[in-house]
Amino acid sequence: MTAIETLSQILEDRYSCRAFLPNSVPDADLTRIVDTARHVPSWCNAQPWQVEITRGAATDRLRNKLQQTVLAGTPPTPDLAWPSKYTGDYAERRRTCGFQLYDAVGIEKSNRAGRAQQMMRNYAFFDAPHVAIIHSPAELGPYGAMDTGGFVTAFALAATALGVATIPQAAIAAYAPLLKEHLGISDDRLILCAISLGYADKDAPANSFRTERATPTDIIRWHDT
Repeated sequence: MTAIETLSQILEDRYSCRAFLPNSVPDADLTRIVDTARHVPSWCNAQPWQVEITRGAATDRLRNKLQQTVLAGTPPTPDLAWPSKYTGDYAERRRTCGFQLYDAVGIEKSNRAGRAQQMMRNYAFFDAPHVAIIHSPAELGPYGAMDTGGFVTAFALAATALGVATIPQAAIAAYAPLLKEHLGISDDRLILCAISLGYADKDAPANSFRTERATPTDIIRWHDT
């Protein structure tokens, strides 16, 4: 298999895992994931990404604190502004992904309580044994966030190559003040996302579907003159 074929296979194998086994990932593998992901490009080689990774009781403490905060009705306070709206193809892809998940776990689209319960699974990290909180310096603004997005992608691909499942989550990053206080992250950092990770429960219905991808024709506009 050529290098591009290997990379393509890893990209195709990666998916957002929504049900994890309780088994912890060895520290050596977690370190290797970061060691691999750190080679992504960044503006002026700033390498703005930093990662907090929980394990064992620390994961459970954060999971419990986050769930309590959400259930108490605390409003989200993300460091990055959320999308103002989804239109056109973006809205359709978002809707399709949601319907695929609800169909997989047997939730009727009209079942608001069931959908809310499934949403709460985000804050339980889908039972993952680890969660990584990804942040960058506020002073680098959108470009620091963009660079760190490349790190997030590389992190997920490196994990996939090691047989470790992931799901990047904006829902958790929405509670940035809680994360900063709980994990001792300074206010001069932007919480960008969380990545729940561990070993996939391959028999779980929530892991039974895969999202579609736009084709190169949908993405590329060629310019010759």
